Amino acid sequence: MAVDATSSVTSSTSTSSSSSAQSKATLNYDNFLQLLIAQMKNQDPTDPMDASEQVAQLATFSQVEQTIQTNTKLDTLLASSSLTQASSYVGKYMESADGTVKGVIDSVKVYSDGIIATTTDGDKILVQAGITVADEAPSSSS
Repeated sequence: MAVDATSSVTSSTSTSSSSSAQSKATLNYDNFLQLLIAQMKNQDPTDPMDASEQVAQLATFSQVEQTIQTNTKLDTLLASSSLTQASSYVGKYMESADGTVKGVIDSVKVYSDGIIATTTDGDKILVQAGITVADEAPSSSS
């Protein structure tokens, strides 16, 4: 059973992109707080900002931050699911969607945008809608 190490690259890629999304969200959240403080410092004393409006703005940004964290966890779950799916193809017979490539799968590589299966003959099949997967090659009847 050969699942290529590229799959760990996918996990680290999604983790690093998630980390950058989190840092952007943190940066945006920090920027918002800085703007809010500046707004409070420079507000018109005769017409101060409504406290309920401030709380509503903070709550909105808190929800955005929570949503980004949820998306990060979903990305991790999807990467794990792709690895499980990919490993199940090893040793199975697969035929490409267009029928031009077929054979028993020797190894798989998981990328951030899909799975490439390599047959025992060295041919590559993109795992996508329309492929055929079977436990063994179909018998050719004429």
